[in-house]
Amino acid sequence: MFTGIVTDLGEIVALENTGDLRARIRCGYDMGSVEIGASIAHAGVCLTVIATGADWYDVQISAETVSKTNLGGWTVGSRINLERALKVGDELGGHIVSGHVDGVAEITALRDEGESTRFSFRAPEALAKYIAPKGSVALDGASLTVNEVDGSTFGINIIPHTKAVTTFGTARVGDKVNLEIDTLARYVARLTEWKA
Repeated sequence: MFTGIVTDLGEIVALENTGDLRARIRCGYDMGSVEIGASIAHAGVCLTVIATGADWYDVQISAETVSKTNLGGWTVGSRINLERALKVGDELGGHIVSGHVDGVAEITALRDEGESTRFSFRAPEALAKYIAPKGSVALDGASLTVNEVDGSTFGINIIPHTKAVTTFGTARVGDKVNLEIDTLARYVARLTEWKA
């Protein structure tokens, strides 16, 4: 489990495709505290550490995961939002995030509002019903609050701090981002469908 509070910006330093995708990520984490088998969220996708070095670690990504996320667009030099798994007693600053991406949303517009930037996203039609004003979503692993919703389009205000510590600082219209809907919204919708 994660909170959607990004704790580092990693860099892809190597990629190898052997049916599955193996990626080497350089990061600022104390690698002495990252064990083989550890779970780390990569742009919102929970992946398992399979090897470590002085300032890097490797993960293996199944073809299924690549097909359902934006990880297939990774290239050497790509920067990605990272978050280590939640530990008992950690501060829950965002919202509960599983690291299981539901789909891919697209950035459709960017508009400066004061020092912040209003991002507009288009969600897959099947996921739009789970996104509500003032609700939470995880986009590329970052816990964010929805401002408004219009059909499958929704808006989020990104403050300067978030732009500085995540990949949203370099995001552009047309970029694809991993979308994880709020767990609570998923269960409420399921209960409603069950009663129907």
